[in-house]
Amino acid sequence: MRLVSVQAERAYEVVINCQWREEFLELSESRARVAVVMSAAMVDFIGELPGIDADLHIFTIPDSEAGKSVETLNNLWTWLGAVGFTRSDLIIGIGGGAATDIAGFAAATWLRGVDWVAIPTTLAGMVDAAIGGKTGMNSGYGKNLIGSFHSPIRVVVDTSWLSSLSDRDFAAGLAEVIKCGFISEPRILELLEDKHLDEIRNDGPLVEELISLAVSIKSKVVGVDFKDNFAREVLNYGHTLGHAVELHSHFDLRHGEAVAIGMIFVAELARLQGILSQDIVDLHRNILVRLGLPVSYSRDAWDALYRNLAMDKKTRGNSIRFVALSGIGQTLRLENLAEPELRAAYERISS
Repeated sequence: MRLVSVQAERAYEVVINCQWREEFLELSESRARVAVVMSAAMVDFIGELPGIDADLHIFTIPDSEAGKSVETLNNLWTWLGAVGFTRSDLIIGIGGGAATDIAGFAAATWLRGVDWVAIPTTLAGMVDAAIGGKTGMNSGYGKNLIGSFHSPIRVVVDTSWLSSLSDRDFAAGLAEVIKCGFISEPRILELLEDKHLDEIRNDGPLVEELISLAVSIKSKVVGVDFKDNFAREVLNYGHTLGHAVELHSHFDLRHGEAVAIGMIFVAELARLQGILSQDIVDLHRNILVRLGLPVSYSRDAWDALYRNLAMDKKTRGNSIRFVALSGIGQTLRLENLAEPELRAAYERISS
């Protein structure tokens, strides 16, 4: 078992390679009520939850991004009120990033903030969504536009969940790990070099090492800039176009798949601006393609994507801002670029 400490508005630990049921029991001690937020599919998959002394309530939400809506949040508030949920009780989100995002937002807004725990069941959730205290939901105008910063009291990473993931979902989670490699930790890229997806999935110690490295990187950034004022933006490498692609695809693409496209786009953009070498652009493409991740998107989608970019959280006024690289581990911001410059980069990844 590995522990990664996160220092945000409060200190908490990410517990890696543990038994989630044992953590569930420990965290539920001394609580009068425990509310578990997860999808109906997850309820069926898990079966019975561990028996606890607390009054246990299971709140089911729609699966994936459909669960991150105002309707879902309103239902959660109604349920919490109906069971008399108090400030000393506990919310536990079990599932992928969408489930922990909305569970955390419910915890942040109920009684102006109650304790919550994230138990991510996907690789993307383990290395990204459940870490850092960002909670929220989607708007019709974009992803995660409504939310708050409210850290969990613990993140429970049980890697046994990963065996239930499809290859597609596992690869999508690796996109967030790869992002960490490019922005901060070359060791990640070295560990993934020349490896195919099945080699990675079948190497438990390697997966645990990749998770630990990615979580450590995110914890360091969050400790410096919890509320995303500037430094934390580096974690959004590939996410500016990625979120636009997700919205355009109506979330048919996985988050990591969209981020993979976004990373290729911003790498090409940086190359066209003369700040990134072709070798590093090629390294992006080689790693992502070997893992089965997409590196292109529809040529006809550009006009819609450009409109979506204006709603990105990093946009300031009328300036669309991108996190970019000048080298591995060397991040900067590109902003005030004209639409033709952005379109030129997009044309290099369009199909």
